[in-house]
Amino acid sequence: MIELNADIGEGCDDARLMPFVDRVSIASGGHTGDATSMAAALRLARTHGVKVGAHPGYPDRAGFGRQPIAAAAAVIRAWVVEQIETLAEVAGREGMRLAHVKPHGALYNVAAQDAEVAGAIAAAVRSVDAGLLLVGLAGSQLIEAGRAAGLGVLNEAFVDRRYATRLRLVSRETSGALIHDPALAAEQALSLAKGEGVVAASGEWLEIRADTLCLHSDTPGAIALARAVHAALHDG
Repeated sequence: MIELNADIGEGCDDARLMPFVDRVSIASGGHTGDATSMAAALRLARTHGVKVGAHPGYPDRAGFGRQPIAAAAAVIRAWVVEQIETLAEVAGREGMRLAHVKPHGALYNVAAQDAEVAGAIAAAVRSVDAGLLLVGLAGSQLIEAGRAAGLGVLNEAFVDRRYATRLRLVSRETSGALIHDPALAAEQALSLAKGEGVVAASGEWLEIRADTLCLHSDTPGAIALARAVHAALHDG
């Protein structure tokens, strides 16, 4: 059974979302998140038996980490290390361990295409804990960098986003980029889980092999989406 994961940040309805997911990526202080929100998310995950990981992003709270920031690889590596260690410290106080790292927003998207940025992230993860899995866009540069660094990787696909091409998601600024209909999200999730791929916005059929499926906790109607996708995966 393919797993379902969610990205968790401050202000999201984490308590209602947790029963439907297997893994959560917790905002770790870059684009959002603080010790209080991290601890709250970790406790909820523990209650529901959900695996937890760090969700490092560009240090841009005003823009929620959704715009790229030009920075040297060494700087990106330092940002990612700091955010992983921040969440790991909070997790340690809760008697928990991190299972994975998944970059957030623009950092995730840049790393999918940019080998240098991808390598910096992979190096950061390995330097903190080589046992952490690295989650990245299926078939992307980040997945390749993780493998090259000797990390376990999870190829990720999305149930609440439209695809433009194999390695790109339709920009959030584009009308129709987000999937709000639970039935459509469930249909896309089931197709991905079966290894059948998805239809791109262009109408092109994309073959995507995924290990984990993501939905965003801040997508409008996220709870309804999660409920529908969870049901489709378990009934399908």
